[in-house]
Amino acid sequence: MNEKVNLVDLSIIVIYLVGILAIGVLSTRLKRMTSEGYFLAGRGLSWPVVGAALFASNISTIHLVGLAASGYNEGFVWGNFEWLASVSLIMLGLIFAPFYFRSKISTLPEFLEKRYDSRSRTVLAFIAIIGALFVHIGMSLYAGAVVFETFFGINVVTSILVISTVTAIYTVLGGLKAVVVTETVQSAVLILGAILLTGFGLYALSDAGINSITELKANLKPGQLDMLHTNESIKALGGDTGLTWYACFLGYPILGLWYWCSDQTIVQRVLGAKTQKDAQAGAIFAGFLKILPVFILVFPGVIGYVLFKDVIGTNSNMALPVMINQLLPTGLKGLMAATLMAALMSTIAAALNSSATLVAVDIVKRFNPRISDRKQIRIGRYSAVVVMILAMAWSTQGDKFTSIFEAINKIASAIAPPVAVVFLFGVFSKRGTRQAAFVTLIVGLLLGVVAFCVDFEPISGYMYITKGLQIPFMMQAWWLFVICTFIYFTVSYAKPRPDSKVVKKYTWEHPLAVIKGKITELSDVRIFVIVLIVSLVTLYVLFS
Repeated sequence: MNEKVNLVDLSIIVIYLVGILAIGVLSTRLKRMTSEGYFLAGRGLSWPVVGAALFASNISTIHLVGLAASGYNEGFVWGNFEWLASVSLIMLGLIFAPFYFRSKISTLPEFLEKRYDSRSRTVLAFIAIIGALFVHIGMSLYAGAVVFETFFGINVVTSILVISTVTAIYTVLGGLKAVVVTETVQSAVLILGAILLTGFGLYALSDAGINSITELKANLKPGQLDMLHTNESIKALGGDTGLTWYACFLGYPILGLWYWCSDQTIVQRVLGAKTQKDAQAGAIFAGFLKILPVFILVFPGVIGYVLFKDVIGTNSNMALPVMINQLLPTGLKGLMAATLMAALMSTIAAALNSSATLVAVDIVKRFNPRISDRKQIRIGRYSAVVVMILAMAWSTQGDKFTSIFEAINKIASAIAPPVAVVFLFGVFSKRGTRQAAFVTLIVGLLLGVVAFCVDFEPISGYMYITKGLQIPFMMQAWWLFVICTFIYFTVSYAKPRPDSKVVKKYTWEHPLAVIKGKITELSDVRIFVIVLIVSLVTLYVLFS
């Protein structure tokens, strides 16, 4: 597998790197940079750009490698992370985006300050930076570097240095505008590359005499094309993920509430929207895009199981590299490499820009409100470089995890529950107090970190929760959410009611208020929500 890079493929890779760098830098060079322009693209993003940027910042090399590996091992069940993300994006568009846009916040921690107090803002900023460093950048860098070493023979450290440098240059110089412009381009490249690989895989199946779903299923493990599994079917697949139907529907919404609705790296695109309608429609558009990965990222892993299980063996992370080497001709390998870089660079760029925003806006400006735009941007740039360096160091620890995709979700399961609680009940509960938010964030984060360490073999020596107590990471997220909910309301009812003016401004009058009002035009975002929900229900019926 460790082959020399073909000159044609190498040329495509270099052209892509130079092209993306040029697009990112030139996208903002003619404009005078202000803090709002740097961190929020001047609040001028249209809904297609918001949606494409949400999709691109989410789909990283982890998804390309990890979902193919998961498709190879357990099949479509991991696609729940993609389709249930569409539900989270509906929540973002209908429930949270209206508050975010109307309050003109620059960061999600700023929203917590408006709803609760400055203490909660500081804690959330810290959690968001940790998430960007350990999840969005660090693990993405490792996944990308391993793949490039596997099928292009490029040293892991070299890959990390080159990709980090190119991405950091246009992100640090151009801010969010440069990030979303390049993400829009990278979304197209990513989808095209994944579709091409899937197409070549289907063609190879035909050559192998497999021309129908029935014939395909005959060559797969039982249930490998099913979205919803029982404990028995998971065991039949030989998996240990705990992704049963109830784990998905109880645990995933917790991760989704954090990741899609309250994580700065993702939601920053919505904050930069031109209008409230663009903010909401962009989120729903991203929800439609999230239907695709099951067919163009998970399904190739299933195809890889049929065609190359003798080559891939038990190392499922090799599913994608093997398919690229075995199926794609010269030139298209280079395009696929560009696809991998598009996924990697868009995620890193998003996380770097959000980290810069969090440090400059939520930390520095809070302690020095009179700081100039120029100094604020400079501090943001410096902090992005520091986060990049720390993430590069952390990325070298990626081989300590057994599964890359599962690793990021285990980290998310530790930090998501308290954040999900304070945001969800912050907009729906008129009783939630500032003391409750602060205590929930602190105690919930500590509980999550302890649970992660106890369950992480390199630290504890044994997975005491997953294997000892038989509670997989998705259910760990659920039970931590339950505990955090108990803490939130216990503290809330022990304290005086929050300010009625704050409650009126930042909470919904009642749960159904998110969809109230007559639909008077076809462009009403609620029509697209209905279409998306019907599409998801139909797909679940077909694949369950």
